[in-house]
Amino acid sequence: MNETLLTIPMELAGNWGHMVPGAAKLGVERMRQACLAEVRLVSDRQPKSLRIDEHMFGSPAVWLHSDPRDVAWIIVDIGPQDWSKLAYQFGHELGHVMANSWRQDAKPAPPMSMAGRGDGGGVLDSWARPSCRPLEAGSALRQRQPVWRRDRHLSSEHHTTLRRTRQGGTSDFAGWFVNHRVDIEAQALGLSARAVSLSILTEYEGFPDCVEGLGALNRWPGRTGVPIADYLRLWEASCRELKASPRLPLRLRELLRVA
Repeated sequence: MNETLLTIPMELAGNWGHMVPGAAKLGVERMRQACLAEVRLVSDRQPKSLRIDEHMFGSPAVWLHSDPRDVAWIIVDIGPQDWSKLAYQFGHELGHVMANSWRQDAKPAPPMSMAGRGDGGGVLDSWARPSCRPLEAGSALRQRQPVWRRDRHLSSEHHTTLRRTRQGGTSDFAGWFVNHRVDIEAQALGLSARAVSLSILTEYEGFPDCVEGLGALNRWPGRTGVPIADYLRLWEASCRELKASPRLPLRLRELLRVA
């Protein structure tokens, strides 16, 4: 039986002295199970092991490196016994690994990149990350509001568009995308991208097979450095090659009205 991202070995690196002995590894293992236990893992470009490196400062990230070649290296930065923060940071970065953004060649590139982040994730890579799934596992990690109200910093226009999209208003979403496209493609994970991520969470909730399509992301030359129409087309083809559900890229094409 081939090992997958769910079963490959994990090791801890860095300074974990402020955590209960043994508890940190147990915590990330449980989070890995929460993220991936019911997901078909289809990627042919996954690591052979995971390293979770606790830093005392800096942002969480996937460290893009060449040695050791087959190890996905996740960096977290948490406080003493801050288990919720560990779960969220690890789950988010694990999403990038699942989306094939962990090798040295996974550097983000415009227009689909997340400018200013060194974790190899593209905008769609981050919009579609599976770290939303474990947010449903407990009240400590999930706000109990409707999906379009989970970010208090989103503008009223964003909230209105997301609410209408949830109710089937595809034209509203497409118009919103046209109005914000420059910002979405130029910024780091800004308000516009956060708004889209909540809509994708709605797709996950309605169609769980969407998640397996993340394993087909970024398997083509150019990765995130292609226009969105090409990105979605390449993603759909990659899903079919791996026999994964293409539902998510097809749905995004419908929502955004990208030809």
